[in-house]
Amino acid sequence: MQAQRTATVRFTVPFADIDAMQVVWHGNYFKYFDLARDQLFRDAGIDLYRAVDDGLVFPVTRTQTKHIRPLRFRDEVDCTATLVEWEHRLVVDFELRLVSGTLCARGRTEQVAVRLAESNPTLELRVPEMIRKALDSIPR
Repeated sequence: MQAQRTATVRFTVPFADIDAMQVVWHGNYFKYFDLARDQLFRDAGIDLYRAVDDGLVFPVTRTQTKHIRPLRFRDEVDCTATLVEWEHRLVVDFELRLVSGTLCARGRTEQVAVRLAESNPTLELRVPEMIRKALDSIPR
């Protein structure tokens, strides 16, 4: 079992993220997850969004979210991303908490590596070695 790696980002919920019920629209939770996931990979020196320059993309293939307490305009939130698997796919668990510690949501995303070719994209059966090694370098 691989040791887990974690990154947390803090943000304030903007007005634009609120729906007609005065809570954060459910689709915005994935935007918050992406902020923390991006920080997690940047901590390892990896920019998954620039990997396309090397012919590699990491599409999200599965998502899951459990909404526990709604987020509201101007809530201060910590979003924590925890990398739980990075050998065959990238699996990241998330928690959204108010800075007071109140748990608001949990989530998970799964991504796979796909090598782009001019006419035939190919699913990689493992996360490329250089990315696995960089992820191994994140402090526990």
